[in-house]
Amino acid sequence: MLAQGDTATALVAGLVAYYHQCRFGHVEAGLRTGDKFRPFPEEMNRKLADTVADALFVPTPRARDWLLREGCDAGRIHLTGNTVIDALLEIAARPFEWEKSRLASLANGARLVLITAHRRESFGRPLWEMCEAIRELAAGYRQAGVQFVYPVHLNPRVKQPVHERLMGLENVTLVEPLDYVSMVHLMKRASVILTDSGGIQEEAPSFGVPVLILRDTTERPEGVEAGVARLVGTRRQRIVAETRRVLNASLRPPIAPHRTSPYGDGRAAARIVSVLLQSGARHSG
Repeated sequence: MLAQGDTATALVAGLVAYYHQCRFGHVEAGLRTGDKFRPFPEEMNRKLADTVADALFVPTPRARDWLLREGCDAGRIHLTGNTVIDALLEIAARPFEWEKSRLASLANGARLVLITAHRRESFGRPLWEMCEAIRELAAGYRQAGVQFVYPVHLNPRVKQPVHERLMGLENVTLVEPLDYVSMVHLMKRASVILTDSGGIQEEAPSFGVPVLILRDTTERPEGVEAGVARLVGTRRQRIVAETRRVLNASLRPPIAPHRTSPYGDGRAAARIVSVLLQSGARHSG
């Protein structure tokens, strides 16, 4: 059995495989912040899934090092990159008809700021601060033709405060969650992305799009170290200042563009299949 990521589903899949004494492979293994409550509950979901896994498919050398420090057998660890990048590159290569999509209103070539925020630790005051930052930025860049686009999570603890603070602003577009194809092409078009998502931190560097991470910690520090992402926290003032730095940059962007993604090259799935076939041959023998 294979499971990817750090959702409750991935953890339960690992436990079911364990109870049935079925070999289990965890894709995207080894991600850590070192704080079991940030992100909550993902940090413990992935750590426990790694514990029962027979094969650990890690996206980066840092993830491999985390597992080795935790005492994992090196023979169980396979450095593959992340299959997220495989999917991203395949989708990004497809043609996309903006005028026929749900994003037709954004087909006019305006500069786009993409926002996603939905994590549990963002509920309450942090999300309020994010919304206030977006209000301030939208007002400041209204005349500059910058459009702010926010696919809003359906959780009431996200949807209600976001709609209360941002609904009706002239250059803020609130949309329901998007299909993956639309989201990929929206990321590709963005000038900067504000996000508390883990996956987008991996995806955006493949397009050279700067990412401002609306969190205090990240399990994906490789992007920060490579200069394609920056941790900015959840305070309004810092979010506004860092977003302005990116939007106002001309000759020397404060976040490096067009770097190769540190999270994969698009061939992770092939590497995982190769490991599985070799493992299957050994067990059948």
